[in-house]
Amino acid sequence: MAERIIGGLQHEGYQSVMKSILASLIVAFLAVSATGKDRHCIFRVHAEANPNDTATFSSSVRATYSGKQVAIERMPRLSERDVVAFYPYDAGNGNYGALFQLDDHGKIALDTLSIEKRGGLLFIIINGRPITELQIDQRVSDGRIYIASGLTKADIDLMKKDWRIIGEKKMK
Repeated sequence: MAERIIGGLQHEGYQSVMKSILASLIVAFLAVSATGKDRHCIFRVHAEANPNDTATFSSSVRATYSGKQVAIERMPRLSERDVVAFYPYDAGNGNYGALFQLDDHGKIALDTLSIEKRGGLLFIIINGRPITELQIDQRVSDGRIYIASGLTKADIDLMKKDWRIIGEKKMK
């Protein structure tokens, strides 16, 4: 009798896992098809999370500048879909920085984030690489994110394929 119950639980667990995988695939497909165009550059902004959050909602990482273990939210608060333009500059030694201009959704999300998480950290990830951590020390309502350095020429070239350069006419 106990084996049947355990076997039934395992079967239900398997079905639950398969349903989760199927739902994830559907959401991923919709997210890709909803963008309407292929993106070349991946831009993600993750916020510092509550250290008591479960592994479902956050991951533990070592902060580059402080060296402390911190929890970051698994879901990015901002992505490449929120960026409309950027302004790159040469920071020397093959290193680049950039100013990113966000669309209306990104601007509101950044403003809200800067109020909710004041004193916390933002983690900027570009093309799968952690680029920098930004301390939230004031409200950011202008919809701009400044990255002083850490980008490569290849990153800038990919960004040019997705976004216009600030000050230039809109891409068609």
